[in-house]
Amino acid sequence: MSLLKLYNTFDLEIDHAKGVKIFAKNGDEYIDTFAGIGVLSFGHSYVPITKCFTEKLERYSHLSNFFIDEDAEYVAEKLIEFTSKTGKVFYANSGTEANEAVLKTIRKISTNDRYQIIFFDKGFHGRTTGSLSVTGFPKIKDCFSPLLQRTTKLPFNDSEALQKYLEENHEKVAAIFVEAIQGSGGVIPLDLEFAKKLESLHQKYKFTLVCDEIQAGLGRTGKHFSYQHFGLNPDLVTVAKSLGGGLPLGAILFIGDMANVLQPGDHGSTFAPNPVALAGSRYDVDNIPKMMDEVLKKGQYFKSKIKELNSDKIKDIRGYGLMLAIELFEEDEGIRNRAFDNKLLLNVIKNKIIRLLPALNITFGEIDLIVKKLGDIL
Repeated sequence: MSLLKLYNTFDLEIDHAKGVKIFAKNGDEYIDTFAGIGVLSFGHSYVPITKCFTEKLERYSHLSNFFIDEDAEYVAEKLIEFTSKTGKVFYANSGTEANEAVLKTIRKISTNDRYQIIFFDKGFHGRTTGSLSVTGFPKIKDCFSPLLQRTTKLPFNDSEALQKYLEENHEKVAAIFVEAIQGSGGVIPLDLEFAKKLESLHQKYKFTLVCDEIQAGLGRTGKHFSYQHFGLNPDLVTVAKSLGGGLPLGAILFIGDMANVLQPGDHGSTFAPNPVALAGSRYDVDNIPKMMDEVLKKGQYFKSKIKELNSDKIKDIRGYGLMLAIELFEEDEGIRNRAFDNKLLLNVIKNKIIRLLPALNITFGEIDLIVKKLGDIL
């Protein structure tokens, strides 16, 4: 095989996929709890979105940044509307690219005296050298050191540590990166006390607050953005994953005065925003808000059904909406393979945390089927 093996792939030859199901070439049928790792809000091969793609593709597939696709402005207006603030949008091709643009923005407004960027343990913001610098996983970043300097990692959800650091160093702190719900870290939400403290310090010391909504944004948690569960008021918001309806697309939301920082020539992209991805994005921003009440109901239902399993292996069930995690008391190296044998595709972190990011339009019956299979596996 000529592919560089960097992923722990499933031994599965896929024929096609539809909704929450993936069909193998040998005829086997699998339930998919990944949704492309949160990319496919409406599941696989969703006809209204594929129709948007094909209609745009028949007109053109790419324009370049010298022209404006009508969907670019429409989607941008919707994204800013979702924040209930004013601002501007710049498009990227991925979440990592969006966070890189944010790092450049912070660098531009930093001074010799105010330059420090704070990030949190187990926060994930990408794998480029810039975004790795504010990612809280030593295992995936240390072998690429030295990365960006003047970054500081603090413990997540530790109000005392945050307050102490800022009281002593606030004059140096330019920005703080945070996921309101850590995705790769194991679907760990902000403590309400910590969120309140973070926003209070944000208002007091006027650092730039960056909310990474790449995985948790756009309706996945039952709100437009996950930070809205916690009372945060970010200056910069990054989105991606589900933004393109299944195709690569990211964006940075520059809130309020942040919209004036970058000037022509400061940043750019050959491919973003891709017109075909924008067509899917337009469908997403028009239709995901209509589903958010259902997302909250389905999330509560999902958690309640898992609790009914009464499994002595389950330590915790957490999350908001359809961004959920099941944490086990002990590591179980075989759980992913047992699930695969039971025709269930699971995303398992460190053999201990099952991360569930299903399509937002999953049915209650499909949730029941997933939970039944989970019960058999556990």
